[in-house]
Amino acid sequence: MPTHNIFIGSRVLLPGIEGLHPAAIVVDLASGKITEVRPGVFSINDQSFPSDAHWIDAESKVILPGLVDAHVHLNEPGRTEWEGFWTGTRAAVSGGITTVVDMPLNSIPPTVTVSDFETKRAAAKGKCFCDVAFWGGVIPGNQGHLKPLVEAGVKGFKCFLIESGVEEFPCVSEDDLHSSMELLQDLPSTTLLFHAELETSPNPPEAGSDCTSYNTFLQTRPQDLEINAIALITRLQKAYPSLRCHIVHLSAASALPIIRAARASGAKLTVETCFHYLCLSSDDIPSGRPEFKCCPPIREENNRDLLWDALKEGVIDCVVSDHSPCVAELKLLDKGDIMGAWGGISSLGIGLSLLWTEGQRRGVSLGDIVKWTSLNTAKHAGLEAVKGVLAQGYDGDIIFWDPDAQMEITAKTLNFRNKVSPYVGMKLQGRVEKTYLRGSLVYDWRNGDPEFVGSGNLL
Repeated sequence: MPTHNIFIGSRVLLPGIEGLHPAAIVVDLASGKITEVRPGVFSINDQSFPSDAHWIDAESKVILPGLVDAHVHLNEPGRTEWEGFWTGTRAAVSGGITTVVDMPLNSIPPTVTVSDFETKRAAAKGKCFCDVAFWGGVIPGNQGHLKPLVEAGVKGFKCFLIESGVEEFPCVSEDDLHSSMELLQDLPSTTLLFHAELETSPNPPEAGSDCTSYNTFLQTRPQDLEINAIALITRLQKAYPSLRCHIVHLSAASALPIIRAARASGAKLTVETCFHYLCLSSDDIPSGRPEFKCCPPIREENNRDLLWDALKEGVIDCVVSDHSPCVAELKLLDKGDIMGAWGGISSLGIGLSLLWTEGQRRGVSLGDIVKWTSLNTAKHAGLEAVKGVLAQGYDGDIIFWDPDAQMEITAKTLNFRNKVSPYVGMKLQGRVEKTYLRGSLVYDWRNGDPEFVGSGNLL
């Protein structure tokens, strides 16, 4: 049996070097770590490498580091029929994602105590194709559980400033935040994540509004909700300056000036947005299509342009899926009832193709996309020492990417549990051909007949 896998290719994305270059990457299979990255052109069985190695030639494909999706709802246990570790991580590796970070809801129980965390880890054990890390949750009254959860291994904490949609994960008040942030500020390795919508006054739909119209839903979640929330967060940060805070799934471009000002003042604030805010526009959403519903909502084309500008500027740090599935029945597809449907977009496994398709016309490179979906997401989740780049000492998480492949998204091509997604029918460019986790194959596209092998770790 070989002790090493050596990956060679003519187009490799290496850290700190612009563009794609020929290189060889040596992975020790015992540790799963990259032991050497050697730029240059090499032939198989080159005598200057370990003699007992197995050589893997990417040929014409691009070699990229595995992606880190830091915002995924896998929902197991309790709502496994919505999504589970086995189906969710299969979908992840099919899109080159070698690490996901699971949100503390919508599983039952949510991850708000160490006991809940142990229940979630037990549910995940032996079911994962990629590595899985976990966020904990902040809800009213669980402040005594926060430090033990950090000691148990959660990467940070998620809270809601508006009702979450599930009763077991209520939103927090400003008083709750003060008591939680006071505790968390003394834990330098942790982060507080905010679902940043704050409703100071109701925004009901107008009487007689069409429940199948996306515009009706959009009017109930105006950008002011995100502005209110982010203004509160940046104000709180002044009282707890050592605690890093993170805005999840930013959709409102009108909140960007507040973010810019906070960061200019030195606030430890990071921001993510999602594939759907960058690749979809509310201007194009037909009536009666609840699969487009999410919270906060997809907004207008000009708003999307501003999000892209902020991403390229570095004001937005990273891009994630916020894969938030449910059973098809809760989407009310037969009624087309957008107002009554569950809000959440399913996209796990197709994000790289989405960003590449949209990003090319906006002048972004593969290096930009990998920075937003791997390097920066790894850093956000506290995994920057082992994930996110192809470099010595890092995990040998490697994907073979065909940037020129054309594909149409169908229910069959989706690998998550419930095949409901606004992207069905969309034609995309770029496809993941193979995914390797710590140097070992976990996904092989095999000309449309995918094979899933191997297993991931719980981080």
